[in-house]
Amino acid sequence: MPVIHASGLTKTYRFHRSRVGLGGAITDLFRRRYDTRVAVADLDLRIDEGEFVGLLGRNGAGKTTTLKMFSGLLRPSAGALDVLGHQPSARRFEYLRQIAVVLGSKSMLWWDVSTRASLDLHQAIYDLPRPMYAESVDQLAGLLELSDVIDIPVRQLSLGQRMKCELAVALVHQPKLLFLDEPTIGLDVVSKAAVRRFLAKINSEYGITVVLTSHDMDDVSELCRRLVLIDHGSLQFDGTPDELVRQTRPRKRITLTYAGPPGQVELEVDREDTQRVLAEAAGRGELLDLEVRDADLDDVMQAVMGA
Repeated sequence: MPVIHASGLTKTYRFHRSRVGLGGAITDLFRRRYDTRVAVADLDLRIDEGEFVGLLGRNGAGKTTTLKMFSGLLRPSAGALDVLGHQPSARRFEYLRQIAVVLGSKSMLWWDVSTRASLDLHQAIYDLPRPMYAESVDQLAGLLELSDVIDIPVRQLSLGQRMKCELAVALVHQPKLLFLDEPTIGLDVVSKAAVRRFLAKINSEYGITVVLTSHDMDDVSELCRRLVLIDHGSLQFDGTPDELVRQTRPRKRITLTYAGPPGQVELEVDREDTQRVLAEAAGRGELLDLEVRDADLDDVMQAVMGA
């Protein structure tokens, strides 16, 4: 069975549209105007065990709404959704025991106590056997290099340390499925690299299925083997990063650096013309450097979002 199976998944919101001015406000008291906005429209998606999937899209595309439906924080308006054999919105303990959610903009940690205190709280919430809990804490502290900070009040930790502690708290109950929303937001390059290494490890070595939403394309390119692109609530692409690059920006980028004029030259050429262009370039002067590459994911997402 797939870990996540969505069929025709839809989420709509009904909201009150206010009229302008005092007269409008009085009219609204007796006769309100309502509009409906579609956040996710007829989404079909299957994610299998052990995948690391990037859920991408511009702001307001519906990706966070989708993640919240997968985790049970929102109830779908229509369609069918099965996650780990459960209906997420029922919020049954048997389901919640198997998932974890990390939101980069929201914290699960208590500001004035240590991370260990938050871990102890989660041990009680999930009713974890003491030996299993102790083993899990030791393992996570080692993988995330938290041994020196786990007993320090959270308010005294750096942002990078806090994010690693967030991951420890989220994973202490050993879930099968991890939802991540902007997990590296605001982190420096060293902290980002540490978080990425950890996420790659738990996915590859421990088989935890991960669904990631992020605007940091370095996160996506380093971690995700599959990308799902949503725009205006609808599925636009489902495939590998290479397939998205080839579909969106199919041309090769060539940078030539000559010893003399014209100096550095940048070209975009069709893939089938690459060999011919390189052969001609060698005859135009002394080449100091040559680079041939595909567009990166930042370029691709700019093209997609600008369409």
